[in-house]
Amino acid sequence: MVEKGKLISNSLSILINRLTQSITTFVLTAAIARILGSEALGQYLLAFSYYFIFVSIASQGLKTLFTRELARNPEKTPIFLTNGSWLQLLLSLVSYGALVLLVFLLPYTPETSNVCYIMGLTIIPFSLSNITEAIFQAQERMYLIAISTVPVYILRILVMIWAMQMSYGVEEITKIFFVSESIILVAQWLLLVRIVKVKWKIDKDFIWESFKAARTFFAIEGMAVVHNRFQILILSLIGNEALVGIYGGITQLIQPFLIIANSIATAIFPSLSKSVSQGIEYQQKITKNLIEILLIFACPLIIGCLFFSKDLLVFIYNPSFAQANVYLNIISFALFFLCFNRAIPFVLLANGYERLNLRILIINSTLGSLAGIVLVSQFKLMGAVITDLCTTILIAGYNMYYLYGRLFSLNLIQMMRRPSIISILLIPIFIILQILNLNFLTKLIISSCCYFLIVSFFLLQSLDGFNSRWLKKIKNKYIQ
Repeated sequence: MVEKGKLISNSLSILINRLTQSITTFVLTAAIARILGSEALGQYLLAFSYYFIFVSIASQGLKTLFTRELARNPEKTPIFLTNGSWLQLLLSLVSYGALVLLVFLLPYTPETSNVCYIMGLTIIPFSLSNITEAIFQAQERMYLIAISTVPVYILRILVMIWAMQMSYGVEEITKIFFVSESIILVAQWLLLVRIVKVKWKIDKDFIWESFKAARTFFAIEGMAVVHNRFQILILSLIGNEALVGIYGGITQLIQPFLIIANSIATAIFPSLSKSVSQGIEYQQKITKNLIEILLIFACPLIIGCLFFSKDLLVFIYNPSFAQANVYLNIISFALFFLCFNRAIPFVLLANGYERLNLRILIINSTLGSLAGIVLVSQFKLMGAVITDLCTTILIAGYNMYYLYGRLFSLNLIQMMRRPSIISILLIPIFIILQILNLNFLTKLIISSCCYFLIVSFFLLQSLDGFNSRWLKKIKNKYIQ
């Protein structure tokens, strides 16, 4: 069984890490838009997209594989650390070379290309830190990830804002980004050598076997990240950096949910991998609870966007983003389907069905790319948003199909009951706040407090039910 205390601790650690990352990214995006303008924001987001694509291809596959294998075989940690780091270094160098070549061949301005080259260097330290984080995650010591990253994230955003106020541009911002990720790598190694005995022996057979074993994971991560960033790449080629900035600003607003969803799913993945031997019913219960928790976050966010999207865009960025509220409303509906897309792949991976994930991504990435080229070329920003929503729905359908066919089914009505009630209870509150015509910050504080009160009520109700069952068992066991 999952140790509840450890699960909560790990979930909170990853959540703090990801939330800090999300908040600082929000602040940076807004600061670039306000201080340097939408074109500079577009340059930064484009460079980050290329970096994110190539770093994910080079590193995320190994991280997923190592986390799963080390959760099952913790005694092999020193071997995975040394040889995995060497393999990761080679892959990151190849990946950076591919990024430089691709950007050089595409018709970007010299300024935009330079930003991409500098940001791309971050592939190397970030990829290497993924190996250390895989070990922390497999050992269920996620708090060490938070300790090594959160302070750096906070310091980084402060330095970046100071640099922009001192009239430095996007190139300097990307240099700060590279230095900060290098600091994180050093900090994680200093923490790791205290708990793991490093063996510097190189095992070529292990490196080769690890590479072959991770091939499917590389393909999964590569297809997923290209699919997620494809719209930005198309917009940068068909449109311009300013259009990329607007689209990136819109999609950035759903990142907090993705951070929360990934944090919870990532925290439970090691336990889910261990629970494969405990039977389908146990995995079914974990999956059901995970999706329900995510829906409790997602459904109110969708309703809230319909009411306050324009106010949110103006508050975060500036009035020039106000007309993009229609696009934000459309893309917010993807949050519902992302609940399933974040949970089910981890279940399939835990059961060794990574090839199914790859099949899903290949089909949807191919269809999404073709649709994106057609729709974006015709409808620009609206085409990108519609493509994102449709491909998210399609991926959710495939995930459910394979989950039902290979493992188990889910009671969708039961999972939707509490998220639906919470959302319905919030609608009158949103309407009243709109009628009162308060400023956005006041609306946000009031609606957030109401949301947490409602969720707390349901949580206490669940705890009461748990305590009642526990007391009944004690009574039956000890009181005749």
